[in-house]
Amino acid sequence: MRTSKLITLGLAGLVGLTGGFGWLLVRAQALPTAVVPVVWDKEACAQCRMHVGEPAFAGQIQVKDGRVLNFDDPGCLIDWMTRHSDPIHAVYFHHFKDDRWISKEITRFVEASPTPMSYGLGAVDGSTTAMSWDDAVARVLKRKSRPK
Repeated sequence: MRTSKLITLGLAGLVGLTGGFGWLLVRAQALPTAVVPVVWDKEACAQCRMHVGEPAFAGQIQVKDGRVLNFDDPGCLIDWMTRHSDPIHAVYFHHFKDDRWISKEITRFVEASPTPMSYGLGAVDGSTTAMSWDDAVARVLKRKSRPK
C-alpha cells in the first residue's frame, strides 16, 4: 500500500516537473527576436504614462516574462531600469536621427533638446564621442535628485 502511494506521488511529481519545464520552454520560445512594433500615439510610456508619439526618442524593454514596455524618452527607460529588477530579455532605443532601432549594447547618447520628458538624451550608435550607458544613467539619476 505504502509503495503504491510513493509510486503515485513520484509519477505526479514527474508529470508536474515535465509540465513546468515544457511551459518554460514554450515561454522562452515566445520571446520576441526584434523590436515589437509600437502603435504611435496609442501606447503609454511605462514610466511616465504619457503617449509614446515621437519615434526619435522612443525606447522599448522586453521583459523575460513576456511583457513589452514602451517608453517616450530614453530617460524614462533608464529611470525605469534603475527602479526595477525585472529580468530583461532585450532593450532597444530608436535612433535619434535615423528611422531604425538599435540595441542597448551598441547605444550611445547625444545631447538633444527638446525631448518628450526633458531628459535631453538622443540615442545613436557607433559614436565614440557620445555618452556611454553609464554616463546617461548618471545624468538621469542626477536630474531625478534635483529639488523641484
